[in-house]
Amino acid sequence: MIEFWGLFKQNRGALIGLWLVGLVGVVALLAPWLAPHDPTEVFAEALKLPPFWAEGAQAKFLLGTDDVGRDLLSRLIYGSRVSLGIGFLVVVFTTSVGTLLGLFAASLGSFVENLILRLMDILMALPSLLLAIVVVAILGPSLINTVIAVSIVSLPNVVRIVRASVLVEKNKNYVLASKSFGATWFHIYVKNVLPNCLAPLLVQATFGFSDGILNAAAFGFLGLGAQPPTPEWGTMLSDSRSFIESSPWLVTLPGLCILIVVISFNILGDGLRDALDPKTRRI
Repeated sequence: MIEFWGLFKQNRGALIGLWLVGLVGVVALLAPWLAPHDPTEVFAEALKLPPFWAEGAQAKFLLGTDDVGRDLLSRLIYGSRVSLGIGFLVVVFTTSVGTLLGLFAASLGSFVENLILRLMDILMALPSLLLAIVVVAILGPSLINTVIAVSIVSLPNVVRIVRASVLVEKNKNYVLASKSFGATWFHIYVKNVLPNCLAPLLVQATFGFSDGILNAAAFGFLGLGAQPPTPEWGTMLSDSRSFIESSPWLVTLPGLCILIVVISFNILGDGLRDALDPKTRRI
């Protein structure tokens, strides 16, 4: 652990990404206490007020209000909860299901492996965004259905990573020794092999987090994700796109939130990969 942290902190970009991810996580957890107003509360007398640096701003609304009079800062703070929640659920689903499928494919082989791999090939052959849109269109637009759709299209990456890692480990001496002593499948692959495959899985989970947030924002923008008045960054972008010229902050601020969070997770994933992969370690 000490060696890992020593390698990780050499990457300043990864440290910045970790700090930003942690900051957004704290904001999401403390949203009820940090947000100055209820994100769905409407102030009819304050429509499209500009942020504090522009003329005509009000101290009561630091980042202004949207077209129906809701405080933009409060909606952005609560939006971090929604976006990070979606990313977390996507990672949990894809990691748990993908790990099981990858383990089964690599350990059972033959018919089971071919069945799982062909299923993953079908998912990868279809355009991911289009497939996710079809899934949401069938299930109906909602946050939960968005999580399901994004998780389905993200499964193949996790399955292939786990399968490749298990195939490398299963021919090592400690696995062969466990088999010779008559150890069960669970003991060999779950207790012994799986912990040695966590490094690439952790990196993939970090990238999956950013993909989940970005895809959720895309679905919200298309009207297939979170439904108004839920404060979700993609939905906020969709609702304010007609005001891009008259009130550009309504589009810019949610877009910046998405950009910062996604980039933070990506550079954090790069740092984890460099620290965990011995081939990329600096000597």
